[in-house]
Amino acid sequence: MAKRSLTLMAVHAHPDDEATSTGGVLARYAAEGVTTVLVTCTDGRCGDGPGGVKPGDPGHDPAAVVAMRQAELEVSAARLKVTHLETLGYADSGMMGWSTNDQPGSFWTTPVEQAADRLAELIRRYRPDVVVTYDENGFYGHPDHIQAHRITMAAVAQTDIPAKVYWTTVPRTAFEEFGRVMKELGVEWDEPDESSDMPELGLPDDEITTWVDTRAHGAQKFEALAAHASQTENIFFLQLGQERFTELMGVETFVRVRDTTDAPVPEDDLFAGLR
Repeated sequence: MAKRSLTLMAVHAHPDDEATSTGGVLARYAAEGVTTVLVTCTDGRCGDGPGGVKPGDPGHDPAAVVAMRQAELEVSAARLKVTHLETLGYADSGMMGWSTNDQPGSFWTTPVEQAADRLAELIRRYRPDVVVTYDENGFYGHPDHIQAHRITMAAVAQTDIPAKVYWTTVPRTAFEEFGRVMKELGVEWDEPDESSDMPELGLPDDEITTWVDTRAHGAQKFEALAAHASQTENIFFLQLGQERFTELMGVETFVRVRDTTDAPVPEDDLFAGLR
């Protein structure tokens, strides 16, 4: 009987999220023979439309945006050599405070148990050894990212299948470099100060458990992000060019929140203790 390959499942909120924080690990582990499963929870309808038309502006057609972003997602997944792409198809909720948060069918209004049941079904089907998603704040407070976190953790608890679970993060020392690069690009970059209501982003370096070098797959990650051409105004990292993008985004970092392997940390492999 053939031995089952290791499996990685990444659970993301929108089309394009897969490339930013996990494009490197998806490409790297696929190249190593790992089965990769990408789950995208929403349809991205609150993204920019053709010609850069913004949500709520005249001419913004959510149905057209959904079709466009689905096609882009499929190209991105192909460039990352994703084995299985699964879409839950919930309506994009938009940024926190938008009226779209509370529209019927939005991901934000979907009961956690209901969406978790659907994700649990996928976990039972693919039996991932490792699951990756966001932290409890969705990294930066986006409602769909928060909801993706909630349903993932509920589905993991329901199935008890993954050996390891990780949340994406960024080392706080990296934000200084990000800020410098953003200013070079002419992008306004205001880090939250102590008086800000916004939670501090990322983690201190010593709280990050897992540092995965994905620079060998920097071209794939860049190309996957570039596949989301309709959103390029918001994907400012593309302005760096492939070489500098890889330098800045070539190590993906995570905090391990579930582990049955007793692999020591810090680690440089999501599958440490499993192979």
